[in-house]
Amino acid sequence: MRVLTVKLDAELAARLSSLATRRGASKSEIVRQILRSALCRDDGRLEGSFLELASDICGSVSGPEDLSSNPEHMRTYGR
Repeated sequence: MRVLTVKLDAELAARLSSLATRRGASKSEIVRQILRSALCRDDGRLEGSFLELASDICGSVSGPEDLSSNPEHMRTYGR
C-alpha cells in the first residue's frame, strides 16, 4: 500500500478522529472509504433522484392525468 500525507485543519482532523472512533476504524480506513466513494461518483454519472434530474421537463407532456392508476388505459396495452 502506498503512503500519502495530507494536511488537515484542526476542525477537519477532529471530525475525522470522531468518525473513526464512532465507527471503530482507523483514520486511514475512513479516508480510504471516503476517497473510494468520491472517486466512484466521479465516473460521469449524474447524482440525484430521477425527479431532481428531470425537474426541468416535469409537467411538459400533456395526456391523461390518471394514466398510471386507471385500468381503462391498460385494457388494450400490448395488443
